[in-house]
Amino acid sequence: MAEKNPADRRPLAANRRALHEYHVLERFEAGIALTGTEVKSCRAGRVQLREGFVEFRGGPGGTQEAWLVGVHISAYAPGTRDNPLPDRQRKLLLARREIDRLAGRAVIKGLTVVPLSMYLKGDRIKIEIALVQGKKLHDKREAERRKELDREAARAMAGERD
Repeated sequence: MAEKNPADRRPLAANRRALHEYHVLERFEAGIALTGTEVKSCRAGRVQLREGFVEFRGGPGGTQEAWLVGVHISAYAPGTRDNPLPDRQRKLLLARREIDRLAGRAVIKGLTVVPLSMYLKGDRIKIEIALVQGKKLHDKREAERRKELDREAARAMAGERD
């Protein structure tokens, strides 16, 4: 879930659009299975999370696995011809209990799981995923109005200090 010291995180990529498009219900931290050249590309910040989502599939023995789909990790330029495809699907490393909980809630109408950010935690690359519900158009407008009012209030307060 949430970590104790967020200062230990070095951000690599963020999906800011997801916070505009969805109501975040729950957040989870997951590991991600990457190849060596993908790790180097991620460390260079060559990751695009915007179109990504999490898909749940049956694994061996009837268990479910979580897969990250639609995330683009650019090919590492100094890599060889064996670089993996940029849009390949990558396995997420979550506890069985978390996978079962997310998969169960994701079948509910209107709920999905999307990546919010990718970051370094120590020497490991982690991805923050969230269970989200899509916002309606009027919710997006209200959030934009609220943000604009906050900006105006901040400007007014800064003007009073001068």
